[in-house]
Amino acid sequence: MIQVCLNGPRGAGDGAVVPLSPEALADSAAEAVAAGATDIHVHPKSPCGQDSLSPRVLAPTLEAIRARVPVPVGVTTGAWAEPDPAARLARVRAWTVLPDHASVNWHEPGAEELAAALLERGVGVEAGIWSGTDGATRFAASPLGPKVLRVLAEVTDTAPETAEESARALLADLGPAFGRPVLLHGEDGGAWPVLRLAGWLGLATRIGLEDTLVLPDGERAVSNAQLVAEGLVQYEAVQRRS
Repeated sequence: MIQVCLNGPRGAGDGAVVPLSPEALADSAAEAVAAGATDIHVHPKSPCGQDSLSPRVLAPTLEAIRARVPVPVGVTTGAWAEPDPAARLARVRAWTVLPDHASVNWHEPGAEELAAALLERGVGVEAGIWSGTDGATRFAASPLGPKVLRVLAEVTDTAPETAEESARALLADLGPAFGRPVLLHGEDGGAWPVLRLAGWLGLATRIGLEDTLVLPDGERAVSNAQLVAEGLVQYEAVQRRS
């Protein structure tokens, strides 16, 4: 599986190539799926371009994307979109249109309660386990671990020279992860080395403008579809050698 992460917390300052509006996100999603993406992760944006968990923001974004693609669509629940855990939980419980899945960063305050609320509403949970945090330890002790859709092993080391080592350490910290599928990915300078490691290990992965703005050769990417197409090339080339 290769997931496309359409925009992340990036905004207008990262260039016009980053999709922000529901219409732009739907267009980008359709192009990425045509290029080979089989799952979508999106950060719905308020009119001023900020990540939002508001039902009024989430609904039109999901509806626009689903009108264009047949694959699952997931959203963030990152604390930066709503720092107060109680308010974040209230937002999720007020959603009128539900995503197929939502990522929950296990190191953030209120993660367990948020994941439980999502599961109660029938939304799949992607357990976001970031390197450099206590997320793996918390997840290992969680009664919700066996119930999550998958684990997002998120490598925060952005150095190309060390990201693979950090990824292996994170996977070791995760251990069996309750037998749940693992999606391994990196960000910025670590995005491509970690994607190739995922291919080598046969794990699911993701790529898109949230994780990197550039291709492996350093050239600026022109779209999520271009990143997905190149990601598949890199992933499959490593698999053939493994």
